[in-house]
Amino acid sequence: MVKASVKMGHPIYVYSRPMTPQTHPSKIELLKEFQSMDVNIVQGELDEHEKLVWVIQQVDVVISALAYPQVLDQLKIIDAIKVAGTTKRFLPSDFGVEEDSVTVLSPFQDFLDKKRIIRRAIEAAGISYTFVSANCFGAYFVNYLLHPHDHSNDSITVYGSGEAQAVLNYEEDIALYTIKLELIALWEKKTGRSFKRVHVSEEELVKPSETLPNPQNIPVAILHSIFVKGVLMNFEIGEDDIEVSKLYPDINYHTIDQLLDIFLTYPPSPRNAAFE
Repeated sequence: MVKASVKMGHPIYVYSRPMTPQTHPSKIELLKEFQSMDVNIVQGELDEHEKLVWVIQQVDVVISALAYPQVLDQLKIIDAIKVAGTTKRFLPSDFGVEEDSVTVLSPFQDFLDKKRIIRRAIEAAGISYTFVSANCFGAYFVNYLLHPHDHSNDSITVYGSGEAQAVLNYEEDIALYTIKLELIALWEKKTGRSFKRVHVSEEELVKPSETLPNPQNIPVAILHSIFVKGVLMNFEIGEDDIEVSKLYPDINYHTIDQLLDIFLTYPPSPRNAAFE
């Protein structure tokens, strides 16, 4: 988001946790890269209300990219926005499924309920907002499903029948894809390899979602909801919603075929989602 905003010529302020000896080297390098792009870095905690208000007053649009464990901390951002009084639009840390439109297993439901709390708080505060439902991050799930970095692996896990439809976007744009068993066939064609399909039944996902402790039960509930039940495709876009390709028709979005080509040449590194 920062890099895309810089490309569009916007002045950027990044509010980041203070650096400590325990800060991961990758975050240090990322902030250095941002500074080289003339991004203004402000280090602080969300509890530092006055500092947060000051940063928000420097910009017109506030975008939150907090991970799931910090979702409810966005209430502090909402309080600061109300005090600042200058925000033209707030984009909370959604960027996932459309939480107001899907029904999922309990662990995933609890996950989404926290995001709903933030949505309702924004609406109650009268803040202008945009809720971005990007559904699944394309590179993240291609890494998770196909394991392109593991050249010794000759099998791929299929959740359920493999026929459920899902919506993915490449992290560098907003694009829609359909993921089915054809995804594996396309990957086989591009790599020249054959993979054994290892099916995981719906029951094999439901049971651990009920027995594993929180938050370990969240990932399996997400896999069930997206790749077995296909919840991303079982609702209609409302009259107050807009599909992003209609909003920005001049942007060339990546197809799943183009995304797999990226994995053949410069594959994005695997990532782990934060649940605790």
